[in-house]
Amino acid sequence: MEHRDCNYYDAHAADVNLEEITSSAQNAKNLQRLRDGDPTLSHLMLGRGAWGGYSYFGVGDDFGWLGYFIGRSQCLRELRIYCLPEGNEGHAFMEGIARNQSIREIFVCNYLTNCSVGFTSIMRVLHSLPQLEGLDIQDSRRFGPDGWSELRTLLESGVYKLQQLRLSGNYYIGDPGVGILSNRLRGIGSSLKVLALRSNFIGNDGLLAVVEALANCSSLEKLDLSRNDFSFAEAGLGSLSGWLQRDEVNLKSLHLQCCRINDEGLRVVAQGVANHCEELDLDENRTFAATGLSYLSNTIRSDSCRVKTLHLELIPIIANDWLEVLARGLADNKSVRLLYLDDSDLDNDITVASAGWIAFSTALCDTCSVNSTYLSNRTIIDICQKEDEAIARPRENTLRRDISQYLRLNREHPQYAARCKILMNHPHLDMEPLLYWGLKFLPLAVAWFEISKVCTKLTIYDEDLDSRRLVLEESDGTFQSRELTAMYEFIRGMPTEAMKRRKELIVAAHDGNDEI
Repeated sequence: MEHRDCNYYDAHAADVNLEEITSSAQNAKNLQRLRDGDPTLSHLMLGRGAWGGYSYFGVGDDFGWLGYFIGRSQCLRELRIYCLPEGNEGHAFMEGIARNQSIREIFVCNYLTNCSVGFTSIMRVLHSLPQLEGLDIQDSRRFGPDGWSELRTLLESGVYKLQQLRLSGNYYIGDPGVGILSNRLRGIGSSLKVLALRSNFIGNDGLLAVVEALANCSSLEKLDLSRNDFSFAEAGLGSLSGWLQRDEVNLKSLHLQCCRINDEGLRVVAQGVANHCEELDLDENRTFAATGLSYLSNTIRSDSCRVKTLHLELIPIIANDWLEVLARGLADNKSVRLLYLDDSDLDNDITVASAGWIAFSTALCDTCSVNSTYLSNRTIIDICQKEDEAIARPRENTLRRDISQYLRLNREHPQYAARCKILMNHPHLDMEPLLYWGLKFLPLAVAWFEISKVCTKLTIYDEDLDSRRLVLEESDGTFQSRELTAMYEFIRGMPTEAMKRRKELIVAAHDGNDEI
């Protein structure tokens, strides 16, 4: 393609035949939408088939014109780059990108032709996009040292107020590179909300450098260090735990998937993470054993635990009979709502009757006494598997029936879950322990039954998830009989006191029902 400058494109923009400069009628239509400022065209993808609502451009499209219209667009928000043209066409495309003022996110992948040169040119153009909020560079093994040098210069310049930075699969980072990169993070730390450094050959020294840089990242909400090697990174993980416990830190999500964390590593990081993060991803860490899991279990049973989502997939917890260890922590936990476990083990019918699953059922509903049932876990609502990054699917069809039922109760009727579990598992309520409180407790007992009567009307989804059934299949007459029996036993336990205060009891019971 001959050299074209901005004046050329300005002169021909109104009358250029879009079908002659695109590879398909659909792309001609998309280019027209871009030229006309269609506000619904906010995402473009270069060099890969269209998916997920992205408009696609690739081989056969004139990237010079595409760059020009991108430069003029005020509606484009995201640009995903899988390929770049070479020569004058590539140069013209980059000149157009540099003039854009609307793009907020750029994604770059290593499928670029002449990858190292193309990546370097993209990094140089980004200096002209101070409005950029998200930069995602994936599978970047072939981008080369020059491109990464440009990126470091870019971050150091202070031009950006990036909110999201994702770098993955790069041979040029590692421990030495991440140390250099971490120094540059200080320039964007105050605005950064998401930092992902997956698969970058980071070890203990690199992790220490990352944590040092995080001192300036007071707004960080998500940190993803997955698929690095922390098998000998106890010092780095301890430093990470210490950083999490600082008052100014507000990290919500920590991903340490497939990091080869051992028992000691899990011990040093568990407390800081569990007490300060809402999501913890430990998937595929097959290197810790029951000892490490016990450290985690002891941590999550604390009242200060904040973890709501816990990922433990592709770890042989069930196969190795470790579920009982995990269940002990969940029994007293008040925060975990979603638990991801190993899919292959969940599909194994033999494991359903194991001691671990029995312990898990007990954590959800301990039937040894009414008080134990009341104190059982009412927070966890699903045991799930991940089908992809965006979908969590409940695994109730492969769980014990009682566990599935308790999970549905926690999810669908959290305010009545404890009452329902008590009525389901304790047909006869022993009133003797309550006699210690005397007759003043009787109105409270009456009120408890009145409130709990709603449990006979509540429904939950059945096993097939297509129909609903009653939680407590009990008639009004049966429920009333249960209530009268309990009251009779209560009065019988202190007949003399009841006779002395019978008038007072009538008034108290009446007032108690009015409050209900």
